[in-house]
Amino acid sequence: MDVNSVAGIVLAFVAIIGGQFLEGGHVGSLLQVAAFLIVMGGTIGAVLLQSPVKVFVNGVKMVSWVFYPPENSPQILIKQVVNWSNISRKEGMLALESYIPAAKDTFSKKGLQLLADGSTPEKLREVLEIDITALETHQRQSARIWEAAGGYAPTIGILGAVLGLIHVMENLSDPSLLGSGIAVAFVATIYGVGLANLVFLPISNKLKNIIGEHVVMQEMLMDGFVAIANGENPRLIESRLKGYYI
Repeated sequence: MDVNSVAGIVLAFVAIIGGQFLEGGHVGSLLQVAAFLIVMGGTIGAVLLQSPVKVFVNGVKMVSWVFYPPENSPQILIKQVVNWSNISRKEGMLALESYIPAAKDTFSKKGLQLLADGSTPEKLREVLEIDITALETHQRQSARIWEAAGGYAPTIGILGAVLGLIHVMENLSDPSLLGSGIAVAFVATIYGVGLANLVFLPISNKLKNIIGEHVVMQEMLMDGFVAIANGENPRLIESRLKGYYI
């Protein structure tokens, strides 16, 4: 689990609720079902309108990465590449075919298959670069739904505030209804701005960072596969790949 993500979101909400207590308020004043439905329903609807269903669903699934990011172990990958390089030099490229089932991801399997098939370094790089670009594009499109939600939520919150004020104006003759209308108006704005800046935009930025790290790992693997295809010394390959991380 990513402790930073948990600590960040807990700290943010504790600070806001704690500030509410210090000002003499109570949590109940922040709990407005109508305001929440307006902001969340409107934001989700706007995001759905701009995004294909596949992209939206994948973006929602990627939220788990915020708390349980995919494992990136460059040291382990480098050891694997060096091992494959030693095998190819001793037994030939075709010997790598037996290692394909043990590879953990489809990208590594594809690289090993290309090596076993005797692909040239240029063709191998060309094929793998297409895979990297396609996957990065798809993942970034999915992550952008959270960025879009962060842009729509404050505006939907203002819309909810206006609706609340309209309700207030319609019931000026009945003081008992004024309080609830004003509460919805202000709380809707809080929900919109709060969700955008405390949830949606941080999630978007976190996912972009994770995607960027994943792309670097794939580029490192691709460089290793190309080096193996060129017949480079395993020690030289190891030294080069270590430059991809600090």
